[in-house]
This record gives sequence, structure tokens and C-alpha cells, in this order.
Amino acid sequence: MDCDIGQHLTQKMNGSKNSSILETLPADQVVRLNIPYVATELVIAALSTVGNILVCVAVMKNKRLQTVTNYFLVSLAIADICVGALAIPCAIMTDLGIPRDNLYLCLLMLSVLIMLTQSSIFSLLAVALERYIAIFLPFHYQTIMTPRNAIIIILVTWILAFLIGLVPLMGWHKTPPASGYCFFVFVVDMTYMVYFNFFACVLTPLIIMFLIYAQIFIAVKHQIRRMAANNIQSNVQNKQADSIKKEMKTATSLFLVLFLFTICWIPLHIINCFILLCPHCSIPLPLLLTAIILSHINSAVNPILYAYKMRSFRRTFKAIFLCCSNVVEPEDVAEEH
Repeated sequence: MDCDIGQHLTQKMNGSKNSSILETLPADQVVRLNIPYVATELVIAALSTVGNILVCVAVMKNKRLQTVTNYFLVSLAIADICVGALAIPCAIMTDLGIPRDNLYLCLLMLSVLIMLTQSSIFSLLAVALERYIAIFLPFHYQTIMTPRNAIIIILVTWILAFLIGLVPLMGWHKTPPASGYCFFVFVVDMTYMVYFNFFACVLTPLIIMFLIYAQIFIAVKHQIRRMAANNIQSNVQNKQADSIKKEMKTATSLFLVLFLFTICWIPLHIINCFILLCPHCSIPLPLLLTAIILSHINSAVNPILYAYKMRSFRRTFKAIFLCCSNVVEPEDVAEEH
């Protein structure tokens, strides 16, 4: 959308009662591309797709990465691949009002990102619970967090995310405008986005996850202090200390994934709250587009975070690149790990 169209859409979002805004605009204006926005989205889509495919390949290639925690991270990576390959193209099309005069296809396209976001949240929640069990129930961990149970959890989270995302298709949506254009704010009911999607399905799990990580950090720090206060040193204690430090490092890296997710998505949800709860508040279009882009960027940052914070991922990424360039043979890569 160009600047003039953005102003019209912003007026509508801010409570304008003129229901024929789009109908009064020339057709060539309505479908005009916002080139900087589309270009940015396409770059994010490419980075998200390639980077997260790399994460999946890394876990598949390196047996040491095939842990329950990483199974959940692979589920998160698959959601981010779908964001790059499906959700962002859908966002670009609906930015042009496409598809036109097809409400259910429009709702399905708009629901894709909601589904994938919800799947990401559930994957992060699964990771947090898995870390909680590893720290607080270490003797039951192997029994509870088996690969089979992890796969079942992943399937359940995807089914739940799918159902939550399909709620607008089940009837919780606005009456489509007479123009038939597929714009998010004219089709998706903001009461669904704010009260159901944000408050119930996004904010509540995020609060639970932050509380879980707070408990983990407090417990681990108490263990470290307790061991430091003990003057007796032994091989067993040294191994325990190393294990605790490793758990702390892992928890810190995973918490950073959660923190970045929150930073990237909360601004857009706050804007949705203003659209619903303060209909006469002015929301500049550049701010809205920036918030949308920021939410999509989250799908591209996780592989970079893994490479920076997790040595096993970093080494595997490097080995994959070297293998692809025929510098290192697969046997050498296996030995390196």
C-alpha cells in the first residue's frame, strides 16, 4: 500500500465509520505495492526459510543434537520455515487485498500466521517445561521426557495451534466489506485477536514461561552457592558443578530465544489492543508495518542465536557448510563431533 492508501486504512483502523473507504479508491491505488515493505518481507522470508532448514538438517545430521530439547526446537524451526515459505507470502498478498471476493480463502490465508505463531509459543512452552523437569525432577526425567512422549507433545501442540488459528474461519470474524478486498483489519475481528489470541493464547503462556525460567535460575543459583560454600572437593562434586553450569548455560540460551520472541511479537499485539480499546487513537502506518516486520524477523533470528550461543549447533552448521563446499568429508565431520 502506498502512503495515501495507508492513511485511508489507518483512518479505518482508528474507528472511522465510513464503510466504503476502499470502494471510493481507484482500483490501481488499492493494489499498489509498497516496495520497501515487500522487499524487506522477502528478505526475511528467505533468511527464515534457509536458516531454519539448516537447523533441521543440523539436528538430523548430528546425533549429539538429537535430544528432547532439540526436538522441540525443530518443531519451532518448522513453524518458522512455514512463516518464511507460507505466512509472509500470504501477508504480502493480503496487503494487496488479495484474494478478492473469497472470504474463506481470505480468512484461511490470514489465519496461517496465527496458527504458526501459536505453534511457536507452544514449542517454547514445551521447552520451558522440559527444562523445568530436567532441573527439578532429574531422576524422573528419562521416564517422562522420552523421544516418543516428545513427538506426542509436538503433535498435540500443532493440533491445538491449528484449531486456535482456525477460530476466525469458524465464524468469529467481521462482515467482509462490500469491496471484497482481503485486508486484515477489515476481516479479522479484533476482539478475537486481543481477548482470545493475545490475552489467552499468547500472554498467558508467556507469563507461565517467564515464571518457569525465573524458578530455574533461582534454583540453579542456590545450588551453585551451596556447592561453593562446601569446602570439601571431590570428583563427584566437580561433576555435579559442571553439570549444573551446563544446565544454567542451556537454560540461559533457551530463555534468550523466549525473550527475543516476546520482544518481536508484543509490539504488534499492543497495537492490536490500541485498535480495539482506543478506536480514536492515531496509529501511523509506518509504525504498524514496522511492528509486522519485527514479528516476522523473529522467525529468522533463532538460527543465528543457536549459532552464537550453542557450540554444538555452531560446529554442526560449520561442518554442513564445509561439507557442502567439499572441503570436509562426512567422515571427518562425524569425527569432529
